Amino acid sequence: MSVCAHFAQMARNNAWSNRRLHAACARLTQAELEAPRTSFFPSLQETLNHILLVDLFYIDALEAGGEGLAIFAQPLPFPTMAELVPAQRAADERLVRFCASLEASVLARAVEIDRGDEGISRESVEATLAHLFVHQIHHRGQTHAMLSGTRVPPPQLDEFFLEYDRARRAGEEIP
Repeated sequence: MSVCAHFAQMARNNAWSNRRLHAACARLTQAELEAPRTSFFPSLQETLNHILLVDLFYIDALEAGGEGLAIFAQPLPFPTMAELVPAQRAADERLVRFCASLEASVLARAVEIDRGDEGISRESVEATLAHLFVHQIHHRGQTHAMLSGTRVPPPQLDEFFLEYDRARRAGEEIP
């Protein structure tokens, strides 16, 4: 599998994982979503918003959209699952489209990332995507762990790449 094909698969996996995780979180009450929990961010609500905001930040940088740090103007822009789910889905779709159109010649292209007082950093498309996918997996893992402390069981998130797992995803929309 080429690096471009791998990134396209990772983007699809990301969207699929978010859909599974959001379906579980949508079964929580608003109070359960906001409840204090032990993790890097103190609630499921804040963690899910962080995942989305960082996705938007890096997708914007990859697309040279120019929004930069303005994306973080509101730390909790999607307080309910009803607001967050469509926003994350739209971001996931953007990332899937970006990765599906990748060509090897683009991977080394510089991405300008606004780091505020630290200035603009320049990273390759390849490194930016690798970082973004690790960030998503990292915080989805935290969300998964927090969800384990609720009445809603966390979903399986690692049944995507293998042919063996195809039956476990039967009937699910795969981006």
